[in-house]
Amino acid sequence: MQLPTIPKKLPTFAKFNQMSKKHKITAAGAVAAAAVVLTVTGLEATAGAGSATAAADPTGFSVSTGTHAKELGAQTGMASQHVIHESTQQKAQKKTDLAAAAKKAAAEKAAEKKAASAAAERAKEKAAANRSTHRAAVAAPKKAHTVTPKKAVEAKKAAAPKKATVKKYTNNLDGWIRQSLDIMHKKGIPGTYEGIHRNIIRESSGNPKAINLWDINARNGIPSKGLLQVINPTFDRYHVSGTSHNIYDPVANITAACNYAADRYGSMDNVNSAY
Repeated sequence: MQLPTIPKKLPTFAKFNQMSKKHKITAAGAVAAAAVVLTVTGLEATAGAGSATAAADPTGFSVSTGTHAKELGAQTGMASQHVIHESTQQKAQKKTDLAAAAKKAAAEKAAEKKAASAAAERAKEKAAANRSTHRAAVAAPKKAHTVTPKKAVEAKKAAAPKKATVKKYTNNLDGWIRQSLDIMHKKGIPGTYEGIHRNIIRESSGNPKAINLWDINARNGIPSKGLLQVINPTFDRYHVSGTSHNIYDPVANITAACNYAADRYGSMDNVNSAY
């Protein structure tokens, strides 16, 4: 009888657990083969032992050989069960890994779908807003171009504040009297054109540079000067702000003299002789 070759050294369980699946199956087969050989060998040894075996055991079976065969058989069964158990675990792990990968892919696909849906919704809202803005612009009534009536323009111009204009006066006796009268009215000094003109003609004949060098004032060193023949102390006392401080200035001379006459006589109109 040709028996299978028995490996010289069988692997321990610790080394067996470190083997790959292929090597574990090979090792399990070797152990099984060893168990068969030992079993057959034990039976042959029992049959050839004859009386020695019979003397030792009435059944004709070697106790030591049978025991060794049993141990090998048990090891073979355990190795086979370990290989089957590990194969089942690997299948379960592979199934779990596949399920997790499928779940992850499904989650990623759902996230992509959700993002695409949100982007599409935003684009839709933006397009709707643009259409609404366009419709509002088209529907908005255009501002009518109105022509302002001529009367309204004229009324607006009349209501607008007028720029102050500088009144011009002629550089002669008429102009000097009129300018002085405007200043007097602003300052509240009474007098009329006629009263001023009359006294000027009597005092200086209309000469703004006239000076009296023979009367009492002249003898006292303060001669009368200008259109209305005013002495310097009187001119300085009754000088009106806004006019020149030169006693020979026509407007300043007239205004100061009228201010003095108003204080002394009530108005230049009441003066009919030397004053």
